[in-house]
Amino acid sequence: MTVVDESETIKRIVFDNGKKLTVVGSAHISQKSVDEVKEQIETIHPDSICIELDEDRWDKYHHKDDAYKNFDLIKTIREGKFFLIMVNVILSSFQKRLSMNITGESGKEIISAGEIALEKGVPLCFADRNISLTLKRAWAKSSLLSRAMILSNLFVSAFDKSKISEEELEQLKQQSNIDKMLEEMAKEMPSIKTVLIDERDRYLATRIYEAPGDNKFAIVGQGHVKGLIATLGRLERGEVSNDVSELDVVPKRKGRFIREYFVPILLVTGLLAVGIVKGWRMGAQFFAAWAILNALSAFVGAAISLAHPLTMVVAALTSPISALTPILGVGMFAGLAEAHVRRSRVSDLETLTDDVSSFGRWFKNRILHTFMIFAVTTLSSAVGTFAVFPIFKNVVFSLFGWT
Repeated sequence: MTVVDESETIKRIVFDNGKKLTVVGSAHISQKSVDEVKEQIETIHPDSICIELDEDRWDKYHHKDDAYKNFDLIKTIREGKFFLIMVNVILSSFQKRLSMNITGESGKEIISAGEIALEKGVPLCFADRNISLTLKRAWAKSSLLSRAMILSNLFVSAFDKSKISEEELEQLKQQSNIDKMLEEMAKEMPSIKTVLIDERDRYLATRIYEAPGDNKFAIVGQGHVKGLIATLGRLERGEVSNDVSELDVVPKRKGRFIREYFVPILLVTGLLAVGIVKGWRMGAQFFAAWAILNALSAFVGAAISLAHPLTMVVAALTSPISALTPILGVGMFAGLAEAHVRRSRVSDLETLTDDVSSFGRWFKNRILHTFMIFAVTTLSSAVGTFAVFPIFKNVVFSLFGWT
């Protein structure tokens, strides 16, 4: 396999069997990338076009009206997809804000390449892995520390007002700068780098390698170009399998049972210990005090989030039960209650990526407001168990005259 660097972003590849591939590396928010894509497709007349997008995202982009009509917030919460959707929304919002002063639309070059393929009747290859699966694998493979870093970075990016110029963007697309950023990511969050970059390099390379045609074109993020080309070489030499089915499965983490049931086991063990040492009456009083303070904490969390009164009651009633059953979180119950009493509107979906960057709009957009309640009640319930109960249990005992 021969690789010719025509420029920092354009690579010409000739395989040993004579087949050709042109790869364009993009920053996804660069107008220059949009122009390069159109120019290269017109120049090489490819017989196959591959884009860094999965079919699901492509369909949703081209059928936004249907997606808005069919969106069911209650179903999303029940199926456990709410958190992943909100992560995707925050990332999309951040990318959209960066692109506002450059192109006005993030990912425009990829969409353009796909639309050109359809216009010209050229086979279109969706080379990327499903985004939901990628996020699930990243979360499953992350340690507790990595998850905390992910959440903190997401929170910061949700309200980040940074702007970037076209010149600064072109500097970021230089391979030396890309390498530095990937090295930093590998040090700080190795599991995230593996899933978001390395695994997708292999996935993209395999789909592109197996795409039909003798003169192919591919548009991918600049951060994938180096790994993509290396993997294409390994595929041609037979050093890596073209079976990527293992990358389409969410791995089960070892010790999952212990992690999920650690808090319930700790609570039950502690209450049983009190009952054995100080008597079952005292044990029952300890349990009641814990349940009251846990419920109160969840109620306060819902109140702070300006939840509907019914949601506050639901949060309070379900919080102690949820703390003992990790499968059913208080956030899910509170989110479902809020979604029932304050139904999401089409306008909430239409402005979702814009509203996420304004804290005030989180209270007006019903989808964002539900997510806030979902997150805050979950956090407040945990605070009730580990902070409020140890500090205020004596207050409850005094209030009820328990001894």
